[in-house]
Amino acid sequence: MQRWRQQGRPRYPQYDAPFASIMVMMSLLPPVSALLSSFARVPRGASLALPLLVIAICSGCIASGGRIEPVDDPPLGSDTAPAPLLHDVPVAASEAKSEGDSEVPVAVAESEQHEAPPKPGDLPELIVRGRTRDLVIRDLVAEGQAQLRDVQLQYVLTGKNGHEVLRGRPVAFALWSEAQKNWTIAHLEIPRPPVKWKPGRGELPFTLRTPGIEARHVKGTGAERLMFTFSRGDEELKVYGRKFPVFDNTLIKKKRWREAAATARSIVYLPFTRDTLDPRLITGGRDFLLATARGAMDELRDARVPSEAFPGELLADVIPAQVIATLAVIEQTDDEDFLDKGRDAFDDVLSQYGLKREEAYRYSVSSAKALGPMQFTDRRGHGTYSFVVRSCRGAQLDPNFERGSTRLQNAMKAAVCLLDIDLSQMSSEIRTAYRAKPDVLGIFPVAAYNGGGRNVAKLYRALNRMGVQLAELRRAGQLPPGSAVVCPCVWREEGSLVQAVSIPRYNRENSGYIEKYQSILSLFD
Repeated sequence: MQRWRQQGRPRYPQYDAPFASIMVMMSLLPPVSALLSSFARVPRGASLALPLLVIAICSGCIASGGRIEPVDDPPLGSDTAPAPLLHDVPVAASEAKSEGDSEVPVAVAESEQHEAPPKPGDLPELIVRGRTRDLVIRDLVAEGQAQLRDVQLQYVLTGKNGHEVLRGRPVAFALWSEAQKNWTIAHLEIPRPPVKWKPGRGELPFTLRTPGIEARHVKGTGAERLMFTFSRGDEELKVYGRKFPVFDNTLIKKKRWREAAATARSIVYLPFTRDTLDPRLITGGRDFLLATARGAMDELRDARVPSEAFPGELLADVIPAQVIATLAVIEQTDDEDFLDKGRDAFDDVLSQYGLKREEAYRYSVSSAKALGPMQFTDRRGHGTYSFVVRSCRGAQLDPNFERGSTRLQNAMKAAVCLLDIDLSQMSSEIRTAYRAKPDVLGIFPVAAYNGGGRNVAKLYRALNRMGVQLAELRRAGQLPPGSAVVCPCVWREEGSLVQAVSIPRYNRENSGYIEKYQSILSLFD
């Protein structure tokens, strides 16, 4: 199932990871891959029938103190015609997503802790001489949330005589002026349902409803990544908070617009912004992810959950914690950002984890409804997440999909189980090589997490065409200036040298995913 990321302009197809599928044991592959199982898969959206032969799973695949508020009596207005949109760009019917197609599930919003952020009077002084910038950022984000706490979003219904329609989605931003040391709340309206927007392909239509400032759309359309920049005159205003409504998709599908607006849940959250990028938050995000992954491993070890891939061993001793931490980053690193910025793209994601910790990427929802930091999917109890819950009972995973996939440590435990199941379906040669160097040979379970068993087989065949033996694979190094090697690549040891070898084209998206994995792995050593 392909993933069409809103925030990227992928140069290769995207796949949601992980997704449920059926893998049926095929006849033996040609000699070069005779030891590797071949898998047939169905899309994530298909129901999960259990064949009598072999059943396996393919994988492929917020602000600190985050809070949501129910809107009891939202302001409703009526209008017989839509208001003109600034930067109005015609959107063809084929470009509009189906109702609620990237909508955050209401259950995710309802699972939030309803804790109000500190009021401005309860906050320490925002700018204190000698304070580190990361602490100042945290204070500003906390006060930005406080500023948005009592802000009401204006819902406008168009039409009349029983044919009213909710016109758009109101969004509010908390803006800080360094020059004037004060706050401004900016109100915008964006299209609803979300449109298929990609960078470089026209601007996102929106209406700015706050006079005296200017706004520019940066990226995203949904709850996780929608971001604008703002200015007043020559001053760029800093964005430290955003209020975004989540609608009940059932009511939207039934066209019960007034009821949908009345029951909307408003998420106070802060998508990534350069204003919150700080080296200490990047380091903090790395440490937080690794500590959370180790916590997941400790729970699996205490429960003595056995490995399916390596009988007689514990699951917690099979999958390294740093592999799981890398997945939490690369699942949220846009391919376009990685191609343009390299490893700096990882810093953007790590800073989110450093600032928001458990709340980071709770609202990450793909067009195929892959949810949360680890991008699990489910479909009425017959998808990947539910299969893992049933298959890895000793892990005591949360059986509720929306809750379990958005709680990081639980989602990490589910990812460990899934990688182990994927490994159990691979050839003995791959499993033996993996057990000797699980971090380096992690390219195989990672390939499965992203694209399933077929991509594992393709990667194995590609390495054979390159003449690369599994025992020769090493950690990624740095390409020398002027190198003729084009990455995505793998690194092999030849004598006393470790050199890069380009991966032959077999699946550009999956090989790019492996490149991201190899590039970030050393950050978690």
